[in-house]
Amino acid sequence: MIRVVIADDHPVVRAGLRALLAAAGDVDVVGEASTPDEAVALAAEAGPDLVLMDLQFGQERTGADATRQVRSVEGAPAVLVLTNYDSDGDILAAVEAGASGYLLKDAPPDQLLAAVRAAAAGESALAPAVAGRLLARMRAPRVSLSAREIEVLALVAEGASNAEIAGRLHITDATVKSHLVHVFDKLGVGSRTAAVSRARDLGILR
Repeated sequence: MIRVVIADDHPVVRAGLRALLAAAGDVDVVGEASTPDEAVALAAEAGPDLVLMDLQFGQERTGADATRQVRSVEGAPAVLVLTNYDSDGDILAAVEAGASGYLLKDAPPDQLLAAVRAAAAGESALAPAVAGRLLARMRAPRVSLSAREIEVLALVAEGASNAEIAGRLHITDATVKSHLVHVFDKLGVGSRTAAVSRARDLGILR
């Protein structure tokens, strides 16, 4: 049996996933979490083989943050991200945090079950669209931003000042400015507004 923890802030989503996985016959849902902190705690306490992780929980801490924490311990379970978002920033954050797979919530049930089994077995499980985006990034590195640059730009898109970004990311103002210089250069723009617009056009930001 594949022992799974479901982490999602929507009860209806959790119930649907539990029903789908229970019907599979080889999957045992051993816990449900509605916050990133609960997901981390259950990953340690319930001994799952896999955590099925949403990315957005309606709070500052994200599924990527929880994934990084879950994967940081010896003998950690695999993490399969299941989300509505397919922007480069979301994908990169999840993969760099240690996720074994990345699926969108509109994936067919058989694709989800196949991904659960693959991730639990230590294999990679990327949705075709996600794999395509990662390949496109590799083929076009000139417009590829690092995960940290995307984090900075996402906060710019929210209207945060350099000082606010520095505080949120625990870096200096000078580091924020350095990241923005690189972002502007890579995107071929000269302002914060243009950078956000260009990043959205390229699918880097939502």
